[in-house]
Amino acid sequence: MTSIPLIGEAIAADAYGARGLAGAKIGVVTFPGTLDDRDAARAVRLAGGTAVPLWHADSELGDVDAVIIPGGFSYGDYLRAGAISRFAPLMSKIIDAANSDAKLAVLGICNGFQILTESHLLPGSMIKNDHLKFICRDQTLRVENANTAWTVDYTDGQEIIVPLKNQDGQYIADDKTLDALEAEGRVVFRYVGFNPNGSRRDIAGISNAAGNVVGLMPHPEHAVETGFGPESLNGEPRDTDGLGFFTSVLTKIVGGDK
Repeated sequence: MTSIPLIGEAIAADAYGARGLAGAKIGVVTFPGTLDDRDAARAVRLAGGTAVPLWHADSELGDVDAVIIPGGFSYGDYLRAGAISRFAPLMSKIIDAANSDAKLAVLGICNGFQILTESHLLPGSMIKNDHLKFICRDQTLRVENANTAWTVDYTDGQEIIVPLKNQDGQYIADDKTLDALEAEGRVVFRYVGFNPNGSRRDIAGISNAAGNVVGLMPHPEHAVETGFGPESLNGEPRDTDGLGFFTSVLTKIVGGDK
């Protein structure tokens, strides 16, 4: 039986199909306790790509062109958020591929960001919010670097609104690391108007030196479809502000620049 796409998927197919992105394969990793893998996969499809499910215990990445490590509470956040997931068999493959000459594009969202810091693909660490409470809200971000694999469809200085939901969302690092991130343009997103978790220097997301690995706490996959994202601001629709993450990496892949 042929499945009927949801309305948003049909619109996305019309809007992005002509760009030839459907052949791009984006792996979406699931760990025990992952919550947002289906949302991330849907965002990939809405952007025009092909979502490939990956299981944490897999021994191979297959032929995916990029990888998303979604949000959730992998292994219940025991020890530290992301600390156990870092040792999953598939993570060793992701680490090797991200650090290879091919520079596999990797996006870590929320718990995925925590896993990336635990894996040392990104510097620093994530600790509990400074108010010690879980927070869920629409959050304004400023794009500080529109030249990473996941941000090329944005512009420097652009402000976007995406949902945020976390308890261990406070990004910390020593001053030397923070100064290096600033000097090298590796702060990719910054909180605007309100710092929801006490992150140093209002940092919401960072990249590695090559720009192929990006991690952030807010959830762009929850702002990819008209009518199902953040509310309009001053009459301007903001419910698809997160879609640029997923079109960006597809543009990079199709353009041959990973």
